[in-house]
Amino acid sequence: MYAVIRVRGRTGIKKNIADTLDMLNLTRISHAVVIPETPSYKGMLQKGKDYITWGEVSEDTFKLLVAERGRLPGNKRVTDEYVKENTDYESVEELAVAIFNQETTLKESGLKPIFRLNPPRKGYEGTKQAYTKGGSLGYRSENINELLEKMI
Repeated sequence: MYAVIRVRGRTGIKKNIADTLDMLNLTRISHAVVIPETPSYKGMLQKGKDYITWGEVSEDTFKLLVAERGRLPGNKRVTDEYVKENTDYESVEELAVAIFNQETTLKESGLKPIFRLNPPRKGYEGTKQAYTKGGSLGYRSENINELLEKMI
């Protein structure tokens, strides 16, 4: 699974790129989504590469993300009681593992598909350069976990 984070804002963006980011549910800076690794999503990531960063999320980071930043409709936190009553799982951690292994989805379990994060502690490296050149944009493989932990 890929974790995708929006790094840059909406000003001066071309319409087709804005539409792609809207389809990914990335409407604001520091919003994150988790998507499967499919060819159509990879094409969307390439189209928005100048405004987002992404990489393969680890299971531990994903569990932390769902527990800390997962939200229900009405901006309510995800609790073990909610998970036990409304899903087939016993705890938030079990639900996160099931979502990570693609046994269920965020939408099927009643969670919002977006994670609203804080800006990273110590800031972004640079919002106009690629990650390979010392910036924050584009593909960053396993290093997305470090950025997510700074933002949770």
